[in-house]
Amino acid sequence: MQISGAQIIVHSLKAENVEYVFGYPGGAVLEIYDAIYQLHKFEHILTRHEQAAVHAADAYARTSGKVGVALVTSGPGATNAITGIATAYTDSVPLVVISGQVGSPMIGTDAFQEIDMVGISRPCVKHNFLVTKIEELAPTIKKAFQIARTGRPGPVVVDIAKDVTQATAKFSYPQEDIFIRSYQPVVNGHIGQIKKAVQMLAAAKRPLIYFGGGVTLGNASAELIDFVKTLGVPCTGTLMGLGAYPSSDRHYLGMLGMHGTYEANLAMQNADVVVAVGARFDDRVVSVPNKFLEIPKKIIHIDIDPSSIAKRVKVDVPIVGDVKNVLSEMLNVWRKQEMQFHAATLEKWWKTLENWRSRDCLRLPETEDSELILPQYVVQTLAKVTNNQAIITSDVGQHQMFAAQYYPFERPRQWLNSGGLGTMGVGLPYAMGAYLADPTQDVCCITGEGSIQMNIQELSTCFQYKLPVKVICLNNGYLGMVRQWQELYYSNRESETYFDSLPDFVKLAEAYGHVGMRIEKKSDVEGALREALAMKDRFVFMDFITDRKQNVFPMVGNGKGLDEMVLPPHMRETKADSDVNDVHDRDYDTRSVP
Repeated sequence: MQISGAQIIVHSLKAENVEYVFGYPGGAVLEIYDAIYQLHKFEHILTRHEQAAVHAADAYARTSGKVGVALVTSGPGATNAITGIATAYTDSVPLVVISGQVGSPMIGTDAFQEIDMVGISRPCVKHNFLVTKIEELAPTIKKAFQIARTGRPGPVVVDIAKDVTQATAKFSYPQEDIFIRSYQPVVNGHIGQIKKAVQMLAAAKRPLIYFGGGVTLGNASAELIDFVKTLGVPCTGTLMGLGAYPSSDRHYLGMLGMHGTYEANLAMQNADVVVAVGARFDDRVVSVPNKFLEIPKKIIHIDIDPSSIAKRVKVDVPIVGDVKNVLSEMLNVWRKQEMQFHAATLEKWWKTLENWRSRDCLRLPETEDSELILPQYVVQTLAKVTNNQAIITSDVGQHQMFAAQYYPFERPRQWLNSGGLGTMGVGLPYAMGAYLADPTQDVCCITGEGSIQMNIQELSTCFQYKLPVKVICLNNGYLGMVRQWQELYYSNRESETYFDSLPDFVKLAEAYGHVGMRIEKKSDVEGALREALAMKDRFVFMDFITDRKQNVFPMVGNGKGLDEMVLPPHMRETKADSDVNDVHDRDYDTRSVP
């Protein structure tokens, strides 16, 4: 029996065990929406904007570990999706985005709502397809899922001409992966390189494991924990890696990078052997490569994407492969060869690390007003009342960094944010997708009054589908991170960062059918959070009126090294004794303060 191309798409998605499709209808995809209505193969979530549809699909993928799916129409529907696609691309999230296209005879004629989606999306996708023949439809969808989920994950766009959805053909979906000659990811590390890495690591005096989002994407958290604890070495993670190693464990030094902890940044700068696992030494982590390499160090770099290895820093032992497999094999070699560190040397390294950690770089600032709400305190209290177990999504800005610094993530896929692209507006649609992926968990969106307005129309989607997420808005009336940079580096010239016409978020939430709360005193913070979290079946928007001029510290400014942090006030008064063998402490405290 022959069925339409639109029905082939729906059956193909069902064959991939798709549970949710996030999207917005339009002329070029009406056949597909009609097939969704008739066949009932999965649930469709109608967002209020295509960007939010892709963000929600992205969050579903991050939380579930499956491939997220979004469906948009041609023209503006497709271009609205680009920001979501680029966000997923920079964070290596597996997505299949199906976009409608005008009929194949009209392609290239500037038809109504025609846009070259393949051309526009090419720089920010793992791969893309234009389907103009119905015979190619099912195999193309199979390839799209296969490419999205394997190797280094990423978004794949399938642009489908409208006449393909209207044509008919017999349906046959490939049961096995399709061989793609030009795409054969390496999953097992070279044993010679692994043995070389183990030997190099065993000789280290100041070893450090540096992990990133690749550990979560590669489902390698258990292997990382086993590796770190067996060796007894310190570890630090990137913004994208948070949760891959439990924050409560002694071996974890905290997040590193631009707003990383004092101890993590100094450990990274002063280590003599760094094992990078599923991370890429990006600018927000090591800042300036030349300064990072001022203190000699050997680098072992493990990544499934060979193009990420040695992209920014020279690597001594590159290992291409799935991080889960490589970590397991490295630990096997370590155990078989009965490797161990020199006990006294490792103990000296740990003593130095604990000295740095004792300076408590994340201590809450002191305030003259005892009822003033610090944004850091709100995040700390949220962690307390959720027992560090909630799924946390964030937008982008100071609130994002406060969430990363002050919420101790204990498991992978617990923290969702836009790390690579830094996309404001992701927080609310991320919370939607995360809740649909795992409705057993509390899902909280930490946001700011600037970011939340970029996709605030999704309050309507949350009402329609009864998504009981909790929004924690840290409202300081500023684009906080931009204002912080203006304070530190632009002589306090606050150019276009102050909001003087904010909506009443409580009334706005209520207008959309939700619960709204405004919290203005510190003594009310914990009670309000507990009250909101107790409403298991309601969406709650919490507007916390916070200190207007709090800054995120520590901070590594542009062009500075990891040992040139701008530190919080309580750390600027004393200088740490941080001698490490022949490596001497520099002025970590104030030399980068303008």
